[in-house]
Amino acid sequence: MTTYKIAVINAGTSDPSSTRLLADRTAERVTALVEDHGHQASSTRIELRELAADISAALVTTLVTEKLGQAVTALGEADAIIAATPVYKAGPSGLFTSFLDVLDNDLLIAKPVVLAATAGTARHALVTDDQLRPMFAYLRTMTVPTSLFAATEDWGDPALNKRIERAALELALLMESDFARKIKDQSWPSYQHEYGSAAAVEADGSPIAIDLDTDLMRLATGGSAK
Repeated sequence: MTTYKIAVINAGTSDPSSTRLLADRTAERVTALVEDHGHQASSTRIELRELAADISAALVTTLVTEKLGQAVTALGEADAIIAATPVYKAGPSGLFTSFLDVLDNDLLIAKPVVLAATAGTARHALVTDDQLRPMFAYLRTMTVPTSLFAATEDWGDPALNKRIERAALELALLMESDFARKIKDQSWPSYQHEYGSAAAVEADGSPIAIDLDTDLMRLATGGSAK
């Protein structure tokens, strides 16, 4: 029996919030499906409103507090992610995007992700696919086909539960396929990792060898090419 770790990112600012409700419903369905498949799942909730000051400090100083570091570690160790944000001014929460900005670009490679958003009107229904999906594509995650969006009027609509069920199943199957680990084991060196990245390591954890004695590296450090 395998125990899978699910990280649930919630950018809602109230307690409770509709954003957290959507994220929690999805996490509960994923957990139930995994258990139906003979495995176990545990969830770690990352409440961004509790990390607002830490995220701001990291953006302007690049220093990561212990509290923020724990959230980043939870993401790195997760087998799957549920990422939920409220929509403000036709876009994802600034708190949500700021959190993504402080993450190492290599941290989430190939991890399966459910994208979710909430808003007061259905006019923002495309935010998940139009704005969130490109963000997570840049981080090289494996977003599931079904994205989730809930406006005020959607909470009483059975169609929302159907979408949650579909997204949860997609996440569970991707997670159980062990896709992210297989990528790391078999294809990790083929990705372009950032110099100095915490993830710039071989599949066995040893540092990726970087040749500093090249024309490009000498030019980058203020020297001259041979």
